[in-house]
Amino acid sequence: MNAITSASDERLVRVPLGERAYDILIGPGLIVRAGKEIAARLMGRRAAIITDENVAPLYLDALFASLHEAGIQPSKLVLPAGEKTKSFEHLMAVCDAVLTARVERNDAVIALGGGVIGDLAGFAAGIVRRGVRFVQVPTSLLSQVDSSVGGKTGINTHHGKNLVGVFHQPDLVLADTDVLNTLSEREFRAGYAEVAKYGLIDKPDFFAWLEANWKEVFSGGAARIEAIAASCQAKSDVVVADERENGPRALLNLGHTFGHALEAATAYDSRRLVHGEGVSIGMVLAHEFSSRLNLASPDDAKRVEAHLKMVGLPTRMGDIPGELPPVEVLMDAIAQDKKVKSGKLTFILTRGIGQSFVADDVPTSEVLSFLREKHPQ
Repeated sequence: MNAITSASDERLVRVPLGERAYDILIGPGLIVRAGKEIAARLMGRRAAIITDENVAPLYLDALFASLHEAGIQPSKLVLPAGEKTKSFEHLMAVCDAVLTARVERNDAVIALGGGVIGDLAGFAAGIVRRGVRFVQVPTSLLSQVDSSVGGKTGINTHHGKNLVGVFHQPDLVLADTDVLNTLSEREFRAGYAEVAKYGLIDKPDFFAWLEANWKEVFSGGAARIEAIAASCQAKSDVVVADERENGPRALLNLGHTFGHALEAATAYDSRRLVHGEGVSIGMVLAHEFSSRLNLASPDDAKRVEAHLKMVGLPTRMGDIPGELPPVEVLMDAIAQDKKVKSGKLTFILTRGIGQSFVADDVPTSEVLSFLREKHPQ
């Protein structure tokens, strides 16, 4: 396991990928220092900032000024907020903006925003000029602990979520914890689902720590920074072991096969369901499905649900506002999910808290029966 280094209230996690190794800086005040940190690591002197309408009024000016002070010439593109921005249409707009800004291979695309902006901007950075430098400045808890780390980028199509994309590692991640103070409670809770996921995958002690310290994580301070650093370290370890998701990296998808199907079923309408909420419901379903298959104790599923419910996350399909489509539609979404190999259903299941594993060739009949049991209608 790689060491987390710290300086007072800041943490540094190194992702050791040889020549493509990069730092994740975690702590307060990083946006105003972004220009200095970027200039110290990258040779280029141009940067295209990609952000959205919610984030831009809060942090774009500060990032712009920081880049100017470091001698980096910035440009900007402000996109609509929301999951529907991860589209071919907006990908074209980002690529055009990057080329218009004359960004070369040693220059950078900077994603200032949550997971949607990071996935979209990272995809563009991976394909413009066959790959330019990429810096993540994640502004949500979910993106700080998950999507900003590891190099998975992509967009959605009507076939499903994240089905078109590339692996393109960032050159730097700046996780400014000050920005989390502007998140709504719902957004913070949604990000926390991904934090809990790392404990449920293979770190039962971390999950127990979260059960005892979640209030301090929510209120901020040292526990919050520690939880983010631990999450980034956990993801770094998995990414280094399996960068392109050919094996153990698939464990990071715990709860996601069910969750992505629910997101597709709600047409990615954030008023009804956001990604972290889908993951929360999905993790409970994964533990319950494991229990149904006699792989794990039902007490584990109850413990997972109790904790996620305690922090205010949805844990049941019935918690999603509005009607859900029939079970058969959910199955179609699961069958289209990118975790399917050669037409066989692949799920991340568990033998208990922190004992997740990849299960290939899960019987469709078992999934259908389970979904019918859990479907609220």
